[in-house]
Amino acid sequence: MIGRKIALWTVPLAAGLAIAPTAMAKPLGETSTSIKIAINEWTGQNLSAHITGKLLEKLGYKVEYITAGTLPQFTGIASGSLSVSPEVWPSNLGDVYPKAKAEGKLEEIGELGLETKDGWLFTADTKTVCPKLPEWTALKEPACVQALATPETFPNGRLLDYPADWGSVSGPELKNAEIPFTPVPAGSEGALVAELQAAVAAHKPLLMRFWAPHWVLAEVPVEWLKMPPCDPNNLAQCIVAPPVIKVAWAGFRGKWPAGYELMKSLQIHADDQQKMIYAVDKQGKNLDQAVDGWIEEHQSDWQSWLKAAQN
Repeated sequence: MIGRKIALWTVPLAAGLAIAPTAMAKPLGETSTSIKIAINEWTGQNLSAHITGKLLEKLGYKVEYITAGTLPQFTGIASGSLSVSPEVWPSNLGDVYPKAKAEGKLEEIGELGLETKDGWLFTADTKTVCPKLPEWTALKEPACVQALATPETFPNGRLLDYPADWGSVSGPELKNAEIPFTPVPAGSEGALVAELQAAVAAHKPLLMRFWAPHWVLAEVPVEWLKMPPCDPNNLAQCIVAPPVIKVAWAGFRGKWPAGYELMKSLQIHADDQQKMIYAVDKQGKNLDQAVDGWIEEHQSDWQSWLKAAQN
């Protein structure tokens, strides 16, 4: 996870929406121990995490939000020191995740429902110097490479990549397709956004890795590169738009049975998330305000999930 002006709802939820513990058919499990929800580096994930937390609280659980990081979170989930991460992009799993999954230490509990994009995008000014875009072979043209080269990458062109601690396969993609570009990690999500905005404002060419949904894509004109062909025998070195998944500690189901059923049902759609991201990152809204707006608007959805979690 496109932003647009939206209205946020601040009307408090009616007390009658609370779920009485006596109505539970499935046991809550351990209610004295907090469910620890991983917090990562981007606004969309923070929103997903807090929606998750508010719904778990409605079931009667305590929750705690733990700053974890995209790749370090999997060590925490595998050990049980983190309970759940509701928005995991399989394009950034690192080395710990597959090992922990194979050992049965963490569990995938379905897709979150976000319709995503992940790949390399470029600005209109980039197409001026690389006229064969959006075909990926345009990046092999000497004039295109030269126009996107910088002192740190010369004679290669520069690809602005995800921050190093997010994990990225842009390097293998470039190497496998023999594209003469060097990936340069950004310092943060904010740095990615700032450079994209600056490039558009200054009419400078830019090639960068990015994702959708994201609010900035509503403000700046960009196109997505048609990515190089992917070797089906080596998908780990390809960039593909992933189905965003929910991942939990392997002991989650046994410790918090009703919470596990809620997590299975939880769905957050890209358009809704983009509205919330825009509200928080561009309109200066409080994260809780944005989440409460989603809660108010989607009562029929989450009430059915809570009901399913009880039965």
